[in-house]
Amino acid sequence: MRLIDTHCHLDEESLTEDLDNVLEAARQTGVETIITIGTNAESSRRSVDLAEKYDCVVAVVGIHPNYCSELKSGDWETIEELAAHPRVVAVGETGLDRYWDYAPIDVQREYFLRHLELSAKIDKPFVVHCREADEEVRDVLREAAKTQPLHGVMHSFCQSAESAKECLDLGMHLSFTGMLTFKKNVELRELAASLPPERIFVETDAPYLAPVPNRGKRNEPAFVRFTLECLAEAHGVSADDMAMLTTENARRFFGLPAS
Repeated sequence: MRLIDTHCHLDEESLTEDLDNVLEAARQTGVETIITIGTNAESSRRSVDLAEKYDCVVAVVGIHPNYCSELKSGDWETIEELAAHPRVVAVGETGLDRYWDYAPIDVQREYFLRHLELSAKIDKPFVVHCREADEEVRDVLREAAKTQPLHGVMHSFCQSAESAKECLDLGMHLSFTGMLTFKKNVELRELAASLPPERIFVETDAPYLAPVPNRGKRNEPAFVRFTLECLAEAHGVSADDMAMLTTENARRFFGLPAS
């Protein structure tokens, strides 16, 4: 079984302090590529450094919506510079977050649009964070879609069936974390089962959102297989078949070479 963890944060301290073991556990589980996501300029640079050091790691660079109000002079220019790096496969994570009151929504929206413009300029996809801002995120995507085709993914998707349909209609992909495995999330599994298989990924968002049976523990890329197995069961296919499908989806979307 070959897997790709399409979204994690390898530069977080809880993972970096044990990184060699984390990467080896992922390798033994069949995870062949790990996509590590920057959340600000410093985190993005660390993510690129990891991608340069480890063949199994590639990076995404950007400013998380919760950090938009903390930007220092030159930070956005750093993101633009890093985005051109050959080990960088996308920009983000960007989007809107009304759960945490860390950045004014108008500043979040400004940088959301900047990421979309950068994505189009360098012809690399974008990664969207959406938390309690579903309609507003879709508003931005609708407007952007009027001027350019959208090449993005809704990270850690847990919104409504209506939102899923519109995102797909706009050309987006949807990615699922360990939340898919949580016992209470029956509707999310039913939604996942209804989606076109060629438009879905799996991810960990490690070190956060560890799936069952490791819920509550530090998450890591090796655990992506539990979400994959849950997604396969929802679709009524084997884990091997779902792994083949989602891995090929991710390779195509992020422009990764076949192994």
